[in-house]
Amino acid sequence: MTMQQAVTAASAADQYGLASPRAQALLEAARAMGPTLRERAAQCREARKVPEETIADFQKAGFFKVLQPEQWGGYAMDPQVFYALGLEVAKHCTSSAWVLGVVAVHNWQLAVFDDQAAQDVWADDPSVLISSSYAPVGKVTPVEGGYRLSGRWSFSSGSEHCKWVFLGAVVPTEEAPFDMANYRTFLLPISDYQIVDNWDVVGLQGTGSHDIVVEDAFVPEHRTHRVMDAFLCDNPGNKVNDAPLYRIPFMQVFVRAVCTATLGCLEGSLEDYIEVAKTRRVGPTLMKDDPVARRLAAEVKASIEEMKRTMYSNFDAMMACARAGEEIPLEDRVRYRYDSAVVADRCLDLSGRMLKAAGSGGIRIGSDLLSRHLDILASQAHVANHSLPFAANMGGVMFGADNTDLAI
Repeated sequence: MTMQQAVTAASAADQYGLASPRAQALLEAARAMGPTLRERAAQCREARKVPEETIADFQKAGFFKVLQPEQWGGYAMDPQVFYALGLEVAKHCTSSAWVLGVVAVHNWQLAVFDDQAAQDVWADDPSVLISSSYAPVGKVTPVEGGYRLSGRWSFSSGSEHCKWVFLGAVVPTEEAPFDMANYRTFLLPISDYQIVDNWDVVGLQGTGSHDIVVEDAFVPEHRTHRVMDAFLCDNPGNKVNDAPLYRIPFMQVFVRAVCTATLGCLEGSLEDYIEVAKTRRVGPTLMKDDPVARRLAAEVKASIEEMKRTMYSNFDAMMACARAGEEIPLEDRVRYRYDSAVVADRCLDLSGRMLKAAGSGGIRIGSDLLSRHLDILASQAHVANHSLPFAANMGGVMFGADNTDLAI
């Protein structure tokens, strides 16, 4: 590393909250895992789940503690540290980064539930993990003390590593049988649901995002989280967890866990593209000497750094508001949501261009560029990465219309 690179890296670390000794130790642990994660990538895809050894490595390194409250042995660090870890892991195994992101971020959400929910999950073992499927597909019946919940949810990533699950549903009222303002997240133990093994896909195979089936389970009131509380950044758990970290919008935290894996995957693709260029010939010229190949590498690198800066600076701004006890401006929240969703679109385009430039070898089974491209393609299936609705909402707000998205 040159002196200028060292200065730039130090500046970025200071700006994004990554300069603390603990943050640096976490990032160094992630970098050290790189070769092992690459070696396990094929196993991860074939088994359709992140290896148990990898989850154990993440636990030992403290990755799941980054957003977890200190009262449960967590580190309660700024989200920027969490996403920096995800970016590093995704360079080597996208599925592992995806599962780390969407499972570890649940330790943040549990902190804003009623504190009794955290007691239920972590009282005996604070390392217990939670999976999720937030689609509002559950059937809810209000009963004394809580709700009866039934339904089938898809795409619960990392579910085989978890003992609890967050599930989405809308609580019906006489006036509004289905109003997203009445959406809640429901927390259930593994004894109340069944995991249906049906994750057969072309990308992100290792995420093990199976279906969850619930048949008439009772969920007490304290194990639910209202979307309006999340939107207003005023949650039951804030009575106990009142640090600025837990005063930012939940969905802003969650969606970055999704797009971060995609962005880190693209960064890994660029490294693979550079390796291909060292030996592949374009006519009589090595690809690394071809001006077109060089321009593409430069464009991809610049785009990656731009997206990183955007993601980090958005959270810098949100955390600054939270620390000052100020509301995050609505128009900014709308833009942050779009900024996150559009990452997958940009990554897919850039990945496709590198795959094409790599020539016919790129489409062979076993091609790292192809595997990563399919992971990025699969990441677009997540609703958080469907950029068009968020673009429409952002444009509407810019034109003077009301915001239509409570998940910001």
